[in-house]
Amino acid sequence: MLLRSSGLHGVFVGAHAVSEGVLTRHQVQNGPYVRVLHGVYADPSLVRDHLLRCRAAALLMPPSAVLGGRSAAALLGAPAPAYADPVTVVVPPGTKWRGPGGVRVHTADVPASDVLVDEEGIRHTSPVRTAWEVATLEPIGTAVGVLDAMVRAGVLDVGALQQMQERPPGVWRSRRARRAFGLVDGRSESPPESWVRVACALAGLPAPVPQYEVIDGGVWLARVDLAWPERRLIVEYDGEYHFDGLQIAKDDVRLTALIAAGWRVIRLSAADLRHMDDVVVRIAAALRAPAAG
Repeated sequence: MLLRSSGLHGVFVGAHAVSEGVLTRHQVQNGPYVRVLHGVYADPSLVRDHLLRCRAAALLMPPSAVLGGRSAAALLGAPAPAYADPVTVVVPPGTKWRGPGGVRVHTADVPASDVLVDEEGIRHTSPVRTAWEVATLEPIGTAVGVLDAMVRAGVLDVGALQQMQERPPGVWRSRRARRAFGLVDGRSESPPESWVRVACALAGLPAPVPQYEVIDGGVWLARVDLAWPERRLIVEYDGEYHFDGLQIAKDDVRLTALIAAGWRVIRLSAADLRHMDDVVVRIAAALRAPAAG
C-alpha cells in the first residue's frame, strides 16, 4: 500500500510517506528500505540498477523535466550505465532545479514531440532525441556503443541518424554528434565491440567488419566479433561468460580452426579495454604485418 501510493512500484519519497502517516521518519531512515537518491527509498527486494535510480529521479524532477541521454536510452532497452553512474535529467531553460547527488542535469528545450511517457508515467526523450543527447553528452566511444545497441534493437533507425547529420553546424555540439552518428553500426553486438571499432577509427585504422562470417573453402568456421578479411585478422572480445569451463573449451576449438585456416586472432578481455591505446597499437601492428598465405 505504501509503495504504490507514495511512489513508483516499490520506489517512494520518504517525506511523502511520513506526511501521509504511513511510515514514521525513524522507519524510513532505519527500516529495511534502501536509499536510492537523497530522500528517495526503495523496497530492498528490487534490483539495484540504473533503472531503479531513473525511477527515483523521476519522483523528484519537475513536471517539465524528462529523463534523457543514457538514462532514456536504458529505458528504451539499450545497455544501462552502472548503478553508481548519474541519472541524466533534461530541464527547460530557466529551471532552477539542480537535482540531488547522483543526478546530472542538462538544460535544453525539449518539445512535446520529443517526449514519451512509459507505462509507469516516467517522462523521457524519444529515441531520436535520445540519440542526439547521447551523442552530444557522452564520450564518442560510449555514445557509439549506446547508439549501436539502439539500432540493433530496432529502437532507432539509421535513416534518422543520417537526417540528424544534416543539422545546421550552429546547433550545440552538432559536429560532435555527426561524428558519432557516422560511426554507428547496428551489427555490433556488445559495447566492447563498438568501443574497439571506434578506437580504431579515431586512430585512422581501416574499419573492421562487425560480426563477420568466416568461410574457408566453402566451410563455415565461425562468426567473429571484428574482422579485417583482407588482412585475415580477427579481434575477439571474451566477456565473462567466455570463462565458463565449457565455453572455454568451445572457444579453443573454434579459434584453433580459425588459426589453422590462416587467420590471426587477437583476444581481448575487460582488463585489456582499460588500456585502449595499447589495444590499438596491437591491432595496428597486426594490420601492418604480412597476412598468412
